[in-house]
Amino acid sequence: MLLSIAAGTRLAHAQEDPLNNVHVQPKPPEPSKEAPALEGPAALRARAGERIRVNVNLVLVPLTVTDTMDRLVTGLEKENFFIYENNRLQLLKSFSTEDAPVSIGIIFDLSGSMNNKVLRARDSILEFMKTSNPQDEFFVIGFNDRPELIEDFTSAPEQIESRLQMVKAEHRTALLDAIYFGLSKMKEAKFERRALLVVSDGGDNRSRYTEGEVRSLVKEAGTQIYSIGIFDPYAATTEERMGPLLLNDISEDTGGRLFRVDNVDEMGDIAAKISSELRNEYVLGYKPDDDKRDGKWRKLKVRLVPPAGLPPLTVHARAGYYAPLQ
Repeated sequence: MLLSIAAGTRLAHAQEDPLNNVHVQPKPPEPSKEAPALEGPAALRARAGERIRVNVNLVLVPLTVTDTMDRLVTGLEKENFFIYENNRLQLLKSFSTEDAPVSIGIIFDLSGSMNNKVLRARDSILEFMKTSNPQDEFFVIGFNDRPELIEDFTSAPEQIESRLQMVKAEHRTALLDAIYFGLSKMKEAKFERRALLVVSDGGDNRSRYTEGEVRSLVKEAGTQIYSIGIFDPYAATTEERMGPLLLNDISEDTGGRLFRVDNVDEMGDIAAKISSELRNEYVLGYKPDDDKRDGKWRKLKVRLVPPAGLPPLTVHARAGYYAPLQ
């Protein structure tokens, strides 16, 4: 659901069609084919894409905004946003909201536990591509005991649809290995905006990479991650019970989100909602006041001052970035 803000109005009714943009001058708040062989932690040093990056000292921060009913909010202006790096307010140099094309990797769980969900999951992936920007490019990785490239980068969804007709669910779940493979594949992407869509029912029980190793790579890669989680509330194993927490944390670290599926019939609508979020992101750009190229982690915080009369809004942005080394 898209919600565009009009000056002086309240969020009483959401509409699909955008309304007028708001221009409010707020005061700044106080800062308060088959997967490659896996080679262990040393491979984490390889960068896997640059979704948020420093380029000639310009840091780009993509984000989305939602209201208290989890509806997507559009129509906000540059004056509504304030960004802090390591708790220091930065001066915004650029602001954009255009629907730029995205390079998207789809990570599709084909383990045995997905057997009775695989058709709905496949349809949700197709719905996601159907509602995306026509210029977007996609690749698909399927995984069970190990990840495998089902379809390489393409802007023709019909090619992916044909390939997905032949998939079947079996064996165990190497979710972390699949996410690692997807981030590595992003090095071949042609667009600056990059994202992964993970469709899975939960816990990892087969990967060779650990959660800590993959989460380190997620922080370094700068690729936004969205997840569709089809979880079993009566999961028998520890891995399955921890699956929701794993996907939620990895997604939120990148500025993406986890969407939990309570009814598999709703998966298509959820996929379309994620597609809409990717098409309605704000991108903030600033030059850090700390210009040291020390390779250290820098914490990011985006504060939002909404137009007068609106309830609290939530910003979804990544937690930080690594400064360049040279």
